[in-house]
Amino acid sequence: MFIKLYEENPRPDFIGQIVEVLRDGGVIIYPTDTVYGIGCDITNPRAIERVCQIRGLKPKKANLSFICYDLTDISQYTKPFNTTIFRTIKKALPGPFTFIFNASNNVPKLLSTNKKTVGIRVPDNNIIRQIVRELGNPIVTTSIRDEDEVIEYSTDPELIYEKYKNLVDIVIDGGYGDNVASTVVDTTTGSFEIIREGKGDLSAYL
Repeated sequence: MFIKLYEENPRPDFIGQIVEVLRDGGVIIYPTDTVYGIGCDITNPRAIERVCQIRGLKPKKANLSFICYDLTDISQYTKPFNTTIFRTIKKALPGPFTFIFNASNNVPKLLSTNKKTVGIRVPDNNIIRQIVRELGNPIVTTSIRDEDEVIEYSTDPELIYEKYKNLVDIVIDGGYGDNVASTVVDTTTGSFEIIREGKGDLSAYL
C-alpha cells in the first residue's frame, strides 16, 4: 500500500489506517526529518524480526532505535539521566538526533536482546509523530539508507515503494526525504559524545 500524507496536516483517517496495520504486526516505511525509516510496533516481536530480516540485520545485535512522540515517552525506556542531559535534549528535540541512553529493564524484554543501551528519536516530522501518538507507544526504527552509498531510492518515495512494496505493508509518501542521517549522540557516561556526525548540530543546544 502506498499512502500520501502531508506533514502540515496528515489526514486522521489515513493515520488511523496505518496504526491498525502496525497493531496487526505490519511493517511500514515512513518519512522523518532525515532519511526515510522502516519500522514497526515495539510490542510485536515478530514484526521486529521482519524489520531486521528486510534490513539484513541480526535481531540480537541490531542497533534498533525507538521513535517516541515526545520526552514523556522516553523515561519508560531509559534509566534516569542528569539534569544537564535533560535540558539539552529538551531543546534539541524534536530534531535530527538519535540519543543513546542506558536502557531501562523494559528494553531487553521488548527487543529480546541483552543490550544495555537504547537509541531514542523524536523526529521533527509531524507524520511519524502523529502515528506514534495514535499508536500509544513508540515504534522500532532503522533507516533504509545504505550506509555506504547514498542512492536515489533513499529520498524518492516512489522509488522506495518500487523497491520495498513486496517486503513491507505500507510505504508513506511524505515528500522527498533527506539523504543525511541523524546525528548519533551517546549520553550513557553522563555527558555527550558524538558517535556519528549527521544532520543535527548538537553544539547549538549545549
